[in-house]
Amino acid sequence: MHELSIATAIIERAGELARADGTDAVAAVTVRVGELAGVVPDALGFAFEVARGGTALAAARLVVEQVPAQAYCGPCAEEFPVGMPPFFWCPRCDHPSAELRRGRELEITGIEPVPAST
Repeated sequence: MHELSIATAIIERAGELARADGTDAVAAVTVRVGELAGVVPDALGFAFEVARGGTALAAARLVVEQVPAQAYCGPCAEEFPVGMPPFFWCPRCDHPSAELRRGRELEITGIEPVPAST
C-alpha cells in the first residue's frame, strides 16, 4: 500500500509548513488528489490515521478533494472527462487527445492550525 508512504510524506511536509508558520499543532490538512494519480482516497485516509500518531498532526483530520480527470482536444477545443478507466478519445470530434489538463494532482492545498488557547 503506497498510500502509507504518501501519508507519511504529507504529514512530514504539513508539519514543516506548520512550523514555518509558527504553529506546533495542526487540526486539518487538505489535499487535492487527481482521479489518475494512482491514489485510493479511502486508503490514504486510513494510512494518514495510522501514520499521524506521535506527530504535530496526531489529532489532525485529512480532507481529500478529489479532482476528476479532464483532457483537451486540440482539433475542436473541447475539454472532456476521461473517466476510469481513462478514455482519451474526444466525444465531440472523435480524435484522440494528447493533453491531460487535470487529474494527476497530488498536493497539499491547505493546513489548518489548532486554535490557540485563550
